[in-house]
Amino acid sequence: MLELGVKALVAYLLGSISGSLLLGHLRGVDIRKLGSGNAGGTNALRTQGFMFALWVMVIDVGKGWVAAAWLASANLPGLAADPFIDRYWLAAACAGAAVLGHVYPVWYEFRGGKGAATLLGVMLGLRPDAFAPVIGVWFAVLLLTGYVGLATMVAVAAFPLYVLLASDAPPSSQLAFGVIMALFVCYTHRANIQRMLAGAEHRSQRLWLLKPRS
Repeated sequence: MLELGVKALVAYLLGSISGSLLLGHLRGVDIRKLGSGNAGGTNALRTQGFMFALWVMVIDVGKGWVAAAWLASANLPGLAADPFIDRYWLAAACAGAAVLGHVYPVWYEFRGGKGAATLLGVMLGLRPDAFAPVIGVWFAVLLLTGYVGLATMVAVAAFPLYVLLASDAPPSSQLAFGVIMALFVCYTHRANIQRMLAGAEHRSQRLWLLKPRS
């Protein structure tokens, strides 16, 4: 259990390194005081521009991949591998801890993003073959509805479905991780859901194919 606890803690601390807040600090801005107030890639794009948002995505996706793909199997100094811990479950625990760190970062008063970019990174680390289908679902929903938040929630929900359909014996750890993360992302997007129901949610007009024609 020591290996599980230590690696999950390291993954959480790694996830707490927020790309938008780190780069914003270097630029002299707090992105949580701009736009929607969210410390995520979408708000970074709207308030700071494409290149800033691109580097935010690189950091946030990258830390998720490191937590899920590398950390679980890494030989950390002074930490022996626990033979009683399943490697799949350890990777899923590290992945979940990284997402939790991104949403509730200890370095930034527990006020982070909504977890989308880091989730993309951990999915890439856990199941690289799911990357293209998940991104495809995200683009499809965005093009049909114009809602970035809705596209993110549906795409995350598509991950456990893909794992279930793509394997004869899907790892239970990945299924459990996918279902929990789908519910968690709906929770982090609860304000978006309320705005969508009220008809007040921002839509990506450039990508929305079904927008009313003027």
